[in-house]
Amino acid sequence: MSLGSPLATGRLVESRDRPRILIVDDSVVARAVIARAIDLSGKFAVAGAVPHAKAALAFLQAQQVDGILLDIEMPGMSGLTALPDLIAASAGAKVLVVSSACGDGAAATIEALSLGAADTLVKPDIGDFAGRFSAVLEEKLTRLFETTHASPGDMPLATDRAGGGFDIVAIGASTGGIHALSLLLREIPSSFQLPMLITQHLPDSFMPYFAAQVAVLARRPCDVATDHMRIRPGRVIIASGTAHIRCVGTSDGAAIRLSSDPSKSGCMPSVDPMFDSLAEVFGSRALGIVLSGMGRDGADGAQHIVDRGGSVVVQDQASSVVWGMPGAVATNGTACAIMPPTDIGKMVASRRRPGC
Repeated sequence: MSLGSPLATGRLVESRDRPRILIVDDSVVARAVIARAIDLSGKFAVAGAVPHAKAALAFLQAQQVDGILLDIEMPGMSGLTALPDLIAASAGAKVLVVSSACGDGAAATIEALSLGAADTLVKPDIGDFAGRFSAVLEEKLTRLFETTHASPGDMPLATDRAGGGFDIVAIGASTGGIHALSLLLREIPSSFQLPMLITQHLPDSFMPYFAAQVAVLARRPCDVATDHMRIRPGRVIIASGTAHIRCVGTSDGAAIRLSSDPSKSGCMPSVDPMFDSLAEVFGSRALGIVLSGMGRDGADGAQHIVDRGGSVVVQDQASSVVWGMPGAVATNGTACAIMPPTDIGKMVASRRRPGC
């Protein structure tokens, strides 16, 4: 492919049977190499390739795309600044941020995910595009565009057998979950005093940045879990990337115990151990929430919460980047409600479960 081809210059490539991808990167070489990798996958079509965010917004005024590959460091408007506008202009296209700024533990990764990016990928130096990069890019795009065929309208809902309130909130999430979590937390006032636990699939190196982001969004202290940490009112505890969090009862409340035992889902940290222990300690006063994510982590633990009289709410398919985790709970008939994150946040703030 020449650098002057339609894929490098941004002209439209027709495709009606594959997800259409827009590449936004200021390097003409990067645009050409990434476009070729996408084209050779046979699974996706390059709708266009443009050098900066302003050109991307102009492109989206005339063309519809399903996904956007977005660099961060570009002339003019940065990718992070443009990200919310690109999502809005594309009517919710899935954005994969591809940038050298998204290295291990980078704050830019957490910021991108909280602003609505579906995932991130480290962009190598120009001379290192060969090898694993193309394979990882294809893998990430494939996962983002996997579909769940179950219809939320057909899902059985769990019967809420407990009273109207709850004493603790536990949230599980993976791909797309950080943005959903940010929408949820914005609906909860700073005066809300119930403790919240969060298991988000992230490497351990990102957790300090994630905790800082959650503290700002939730307007309350947020700590990365440590062994024997007390569960206190008005605080948030998040799982580290190296251990599951489990609740244990104490003489005057509850505390966190860390576990590195293998989980059924294979995730570290896993939502299931958190939910399982929540059911054991809090029973009918537990509320579990499952947000966007791949796989089915949390589905077994959600069943345990419901079996003990608690309630589980999941994110709806329309607002999820990937409806794997919430869809698995809904398919099991374990969810007592299926809602977008903002409505879940309002429900949590009211301290009353759906139907109560």
